[in-house]
Amino acid sequence: MQLENQRIVLTGAASGIGLALLERLAACSTQVVAVDLDAEGLARALADLAGSPAKLLPCACDLGNPEQVEAVFAFALENMGGIDLFIANAGFPYYEKLNQADWGHIEKIFQVNVFSPIYAALKMKQLNAGRTYRVVITASAMGLLGIPGYALYSSTKATLDRFAECYRYELEDPAALTLVYPIGTRTHFFQAAAEQAAPLTWPTQSAEQVANAILKGIERDSPNIYPSLLFRVFIIMDRYLPFLRRIEQWIEMKRFERWMARQSAN
Repeated sequence: MQLENQRIVLTGAASGIGLALLERLAACSTQVVAVDLDAEGLARALADLAGSPAKLLPCACDLGNPEQVEAVFAFALENMGGIDLFIANAGFPYYEKLNQADWGHIEKIFQVNVFSPIYAALKMKQLNAGRTYRVVITASAMGLLGIPGYALYSSTKATLDRFAECYRYELEDPAALTLVYPIGTRTHFFQAAAEQAAPLTWPTQSAEQVANAILKGIERDSPNIYPSLLFRVFIIMDRYLPFLRRIEQWIEMKRFERWMARQSAN
């Protein structure tokens, strides 16, 4: 899919990977509904991009709320007349030791990370019957490699991975759905994951690297996008050398233990 002249919805647009994507899309002749929970951050982002070739439309929304998700689609249809590309980038992590059964805690992350992007994929199919469209969902390397401390977050991303694999069999054009698997990205992700910032996983990459990989993948109609070549190689090697996974998880477990010790000390 070429990006020029497309009507796009981008979630999580005020920061991190979403902001890096917004900056790049703004340089094209596109229409973009930029969605984020942070209305002030969204306003700042669009102010910085004023005068760009793209038509940028802010839409503050809680993607964990079904009614507000519907409102995003209604807003996009009213202002753009249709949606050619939906980039479901929004999501958030928990970095924690799970000690209590808390239904609301579990539900919150699944609503945003799983229910919202899956619903968007189904809604886009419904809205675009008989015509070409694309849905791009930001999953995570943690959907393929479980990292200690991210049990709930990893489970949301693994759910998206299984959904995509199965759902593509139902699509006339399997390329209509793309998943992205970033590794640890140098954004506010790790600060937001816990009251005390979570340790940065290794290896890392910048939001700009991820955004560039996503846009190239969209133009190539790639079903899966791996912004990190190193992680792609790791996944292939993991099939034959599974001990590499155990080494990485052991390293991350030690970091998790040190983080928990700091939590206890405070």
